Amino acid sequence: MRISQHVRRVAIGGAVTLAACVGAQPAHAAVGQSVRTTPSFNGSVYAIAYRGDTVYVGGSFTSTTVNGRTVSRDRLAAFDAGTGALRDWAPRADDTVRALAISGSSVYAAGEFARVSGRARDSLARIDAGSGAVGDFQHAVEGSPRALAVGDGRLYLAGTISRVDQQRRDRLAAFSLDSGELDDGWTPAADNTVYSLAYRDAKVYLGGAFHKAGDQQARLRLAAVDASSGDLDDSFRPSAPAVVYSIAADDSGVYAAMGGQGGRAASFSKTGRTRWTRFFDGDAQAIAVLNGTAYVGGHFDRACTTSSLGAHGACTQGSESRVKLAAVNGDGSLSGWAPQANGVTGVRAIGIDRQRGTVAVGGDFTTIGGQAQRRFASFG
Repeated sequence: MRISQHVRRVAIGGAVTLAACVGAQPAHAAVGQSVRTTPSFNGSVYAIAYRGDTVYVGGSFTSTTVNGRTVSRDRLAAFDAGTGALRDWAPRADDTVRALAISGSSVYAAGEFARVSGRARDSLARIDAGSGAVGDFQHAVEGSPRALAVGDGRLYLAGTISRVDQQRRDRLAAFSLDSGELDDGWTPAADNTVYSLAYRDAKVYLGGAFHKAGDQQARLRLAAVDASSGDLDDSFRPSAPAVVYSIAADDSGVYAAMGGQGGRAASFSKTGRTRWTRFFDGDAQAIAVLNGTAYVGGHFDRACTTSSLGAHGACTQGSESRVKLAAVNGDGSLSGWAPQANGVTGVRAIGIDRQRGTVAVGGDFTTIGGQAQRRFASFG
């Protein structure tokens, strides 16, 4: 998606970091470029989550097609992560699912829906991972959820949220995984939309359009809070020069997919020091990391080989074709991985199956990796 003109002006005025290892010879990522056998969907895929041998997807779709057979699936579906065979799991959401998270035998879904399988659920639901039955977990949410994360015995929720169960929440909330109750003690605040969450090492990382997190000014678009108390982590001080649409974390640090003049992906240390930045000619909307390689999706067509961008975000001093997907090595060099996709919006979500070492992507494309494949694809 394109950011607002207001945010775009702020992004242009931010600091720019030269991409690491620009001009280096591309190296191949460990994940292959061949598209695995998976279902296709008739509407956008916004969320991907893995649990054992099953991959769960959420979005705006109302049907899925497997081996030429079309089956009804209302904005939620599941299939075998290895074979691509469709599961019987078929809860029905009455509007878009924006985020998914897994905890034990439960799949948590968040989005714009009001009912799931006929049961009233205001933007947030817990669904049995095996049967698809909708659980008793129920809350009143004011605002639009955009992200979920699980950790430290909690389910974390983010978006444009203003209230949960009539209690004020400033874009963020948490719930006990045991009781399902709203956590009254976890109340960090952000002054604008939080688009993405990542849990790592007792911290919750936040990415979005905010300029303030907690009671601190100058926490521009990327911050960390304590997973238990919600207190701002003052040791993490990154510089994110543009709106952050997606984040990921591993043992070495944090990764962000951003908009801005063109778009960019960046890697930060645990203290927030910029390790590398890659520039694109369109927004980077999704990011995930596997074995030190960052996989980036968006609506870009080219990866810039320098940080020099034109007035409309075009690469002005060299580029390589990376249509909607790219991968960045641990040293910041551009990988040779390039399974080109089509579409305007392109890739909206990336999921990692660590058990199989595969990368899955979802969005609005209809061809990818040289073959017809609608809105979901897996590589490995």
